[in-house]
Formats: sequence, C-alpha cells, structure tokens
Amino acid sequence: MFESCADPSQLEGLNWFLCYLTSGKHMLFYTSFLVVMALMVITAPIALMFGFGGALAARSHVAPLRWLGKGYTAMVRGVPDIIFFLFVPVAMDQGLEYLRNLYKCPPTDAPIWANNEFNVCAAAKLPLSTSPQFWHEAYGFALAVIAFSIVFGAFAANVLYGAMNAVPRAQLETAEAYGMSPKQVRRRILIPQMWTYALPGLSNLWLILIKATPLLFLLGVEDIVYWARELGSTKSAIYDYPHPDWRVWYFLVLLFYYLVMTRISEIYLGRLSARLSRGQATMAGEAMRKAGA
Repeated sequence: MFESCADPSQLEGLNWFLCYLTSGKHMLFYTSFLVVMALMVITAPIALMFGFGGALAARSHVAPLRWLGKGYTAMVRGVPDIIFFLFVPVAMDQGLEYLRNLYKCPPTDAPIWANNEFNVCAAAKLPLSTSPQFWHEAYGFALAVIAFSIVFGAFAANVLYGAMNAVPRAQLETAEAYGMSPKQVRRRILIPQMWTYALPGLSNLWLILIKATPLLFLLGVEDIVYWARELGSTKSAIYDYPHPDWRVWYFLVLLFYYLVMTRISEIYLGRLSARLSRGQATMAGEAMRKAGA
C-alpha cells in the first residue's frame, strides 16, 4: 500500500508487520467487516417485514391466508437453518436462470438438468460472465440477504404472532365498543401495544442474527471468516509475507468483534425496552411506575 512496502523481503520488525497489516488482502479483510454489518442492517428490516406479514396472515380470518402464514412459520422453523441458507440461494439462482433461458436462449432439445448439472446458455447466466466482479459479489450478497430474511422472518413471525395474542383482549374490545373498525383496532391499538411484548423475542433474534453471519462463508461470500482463515493460514516463502499459522490470532479478533457487537446491541435494546415499557400494563412498566412513585 505504501512505497516503503514495495519489497517486503527487505523489511524487518515493526516495518514488516505494519506493511503486512496494510497489504491489499488485509484491506479486503477490513472491508469484509462492513459487508457483515451491511448484511445485518439490510436483513433485519426485511426479515421484520416477512415476520409482520406472516403474523398478520396467521391471524387472518381468511383460511388460505391463515394456512399460508402458519405454514410458513412452521416449515421454516421446523427445518435446520443451514438447509435453507444453502437451498434458497441455489434454488433462486437456478430458477432465475431458467426463466431467462426461456426467452433469451435459442430453442434446443438438450435438457437443462442433465447428469446432475444445470446447463443454460451464456446469455441466461446471472450475472453474465462478462460482468465486472463487483456484480458477481453483489448478486451473491443479495441471494444471501434473501436467504437470511426468509429464515429469520419465520422466527420473527412467530414472535410477533405471540406478541399480538399477548395484548389484553379488554383493550381491543374497548376500542371496538368506541366504534373503531377492525382495521382501526389493529392499526391504533393492537400493533402499537404488541411491540412491548415482542421486543424480548426480537432482541434474541437480532443477537442470533449477529452470530449467524459467519454462515456467509458457506454461501460463497468473502466475509470476515473467509479472510481470517485465508490470511491466518500458513504462508510459505512463495508469498510476499511468509508467516506460520496465525489463524488463532485472527479468530481472536473475530471473537472480540462479535462480543463488542453483542454488548452494543444489548445496551441499545435495553434502552429501547425501557422506552417502550414506560406507561404500559406490563411487569416492566409497573416497576417503572413504582420506582417513580
């Protein structure tokens, strides 16, 4: 990165180490932390939308919607997460390429699936082989976001469904007695009240999402786990910066990172919980009233 680092073989001591930590691959390692945080920031609201839709569908009076909502939560929660993380990107990738193959590729008698291989013409590939590397990485990241959102959306749906059922029925009946329509009751009473009951479960999901981000490594995304293993493994003299097995130090950095992220999340979630509990008919709200008395 610096002119003084042009010839690593001539470096020693601290200068060698500083050049090593500012090499091009280390810059990618540092950038991968932003990739992981971007995954969490993007996935969380999308998963919450999936969960909100699933919870409302599960409470619907329309039988097909109710079956869809309950089936979504039951199916995703009943299958190991890793299966969905690996299945969804592959299924979506092949599904999209199959649809593109129908109208972008010339008709052929050759089967698309043959000998355990998926074959489409070059024009149907996503992204195209001629596309810049950035688009290949962005496409893989987008598939990962969808996979994470579907899985965590199902768990969020179950949490929100339970939170909606926890809202005292008397409050809903009182609103109905004042002449509110079912939509008004849901929008003005049910949804605002449910967040107090949903936050503990959603907080746990957020912390689980933080711990699940290393699965990006399994989806082919070059995340922090990928680079920690790549940079920390033994490098012989054929590399610019040869060194012994340093993986334990890289993984200690990841351990520290995840502990810091967890602690920061706990602090902000605790403040949010206190804010939502203020004035509510819950144990936390009652404790706050007694403390202020």
